[in-house]
Amino acid sequence: MSETISIPSDKMAQYRRTAQKRWRAEQEQRRQRRARAWELAQQSAALLKAEFDIEQVVLFGSLLYPDRFTLHSDVDLAAWGLTPQNWLKAITAVSLLADDIPLNLVDVSTCTPELLAVIEQEGVRL
Repeated sequence: MSETISIPSDKMAQYRRTAQKRWRAEQEQRRQRRARAWELAQQSAALLKAEFDIEQVVLFGSLLYPDRFTLHSDVDLAAWGLTPQNWLKAITAVSLLADDIPLNLVDVSTCTPELLAVIEQEGVRL
């Protein structure tokens, strides 16, 4: 047997208001995190070009799509010009820029052809 639970309209209205308030707060957190992520991407590109003589830095992944970027998303960057001598230092320098949002650096000379195709098709040069 199934029972129907009746929720008084004032309680339902309170539930809806609370749910909307939570949703708006989460949207604002996502907006702030996305703005911070863009900042970090640009800082990373500047650092890589200035200190590691990187030719090109491209942003790809969820940060390019506001509806895909969540409170748990990271920042994906691809770099052209990393060398065996500087890649570990460059990756470390980028990752040390922030502890609130993970930064991933891909060396395009060693990534898979499939990933490189995605980077070249979707990426945004910084």
